[in-house]
Amino acid sequence: LPFFTLYRKALIWALFIAVLCGLPGKDIPHISFLELLSFDKWVHAGVFFVLVLLLSRAYLNSGSITLRHFSNRISCALAICYGALLEVLQGLIFIDRSADVYDFIANSTGALIAVVG
Repeated sequence: LPFFTLYRKALIWALFIAVLCGLPGKDIPHISFLELLSFDKWVHAGVFFVLVLLLSRAYLNSGSITLRHFSNRISCALAICYGALLEVLQGLIFIDRSADVYDFIANSTGALIAVVG
C-alpha cells in the first residue's frame, strides 16, 4: 500500500495533536473543576494512547514482517519522541505555551499503556 494510504489516520491524528499543542494558552479553556481532576494530563495520555494504536495498526497492515513484529515497540517509541518534540516546540516556538515535563510524562504514559494494555 502507498505510504499515505497506510499511515493516513495516524498522520492526521498526529497533526491534530500538533495543532492542539500549538494553540496559544489563552485560547484553551480553563475550568477549575477539571483542573482539580488533572483533566489536562488525562487528555495528553489519551491522545498519545490513540496515536500508538493508529501507528501500530498501520504497521500491522504493512507488508514488512519486521514492522509487523515490532509494531508496538516502534509505535510507542515514535509517540514518545513525538511528545518530547512537541514539548520542546512549546517551550521554544509556540506562542504563549511552555514546555511541561508532566505533560511529557502524561504523553509517554498514554503511549506505554497502549502497548502494555
